[in-house]
Amino acid sequence: MKYKLALFASGSGTNVENIYNFFKNNNMICPKLLICNNKNAYVIERAKKLNFSYKIVEAKSKNNSELLSFLKTKKITHLILAGYLNLIEKEIIMVYKNKILNIHPALLPKFGGKGYYGDFVHKSVLEANESKSGITIHLVNEKYDDGKVLFQKEVSIDKSETIKSLASKIHKLEYKYYPEIIEKYILNQL
Repeated sequence: MKYKLALFASGSGTNVENIYNFFKNNNMICPKLLICNNKNAYVIERAKKLNFSYKIVEAKSKNNSELLSFLKTKKITHLILAGYLNLIEKEIIMVYKNKILNIHPALLPKFGGKGYYGDFVHKSVLEANESKSGITIHLVNEKYDDGKVLFQKEVSIDKSETIKSLASKIHKLEYKYYPEIIEKYILNQL
């Protein structure tokens, strides 16, 4: 069986590009398309440069049946969230139960939930004087950052840490581990 991924993103798209490059020559797992809810997001430029198909969905759209129909016509088997800021609707979660993965730039359950993304997370971690942070890869359910944890990896926080330096450490973890965990999860190797 060939597994086909829809990558969901709202921003710059570094994780989308990384995942695409990791799987582009894979015989079992294929990044098929990008779903973006922000027509001005840089991830669209990345998709164009990669010659990677994309679809823009309106950020406030609740037309799940149209999106589900589109995903079905493309034979999408898994949804991979990579900086996607919208909550996935219940109807989509039911169709793709246990087949939607997300990465979060902190060690959940701390610093997760609505509004916790990107630099907001790193700022909160530093303001709380945490000694470590990291990434959490989890399944998606109907609440922000609440699904079953599949993988976590931590990094130490230095006394002189800044939002920018912490973000850099977290990005390195994301790029290294997210594609690997996606592959292992899909192939039942976790």
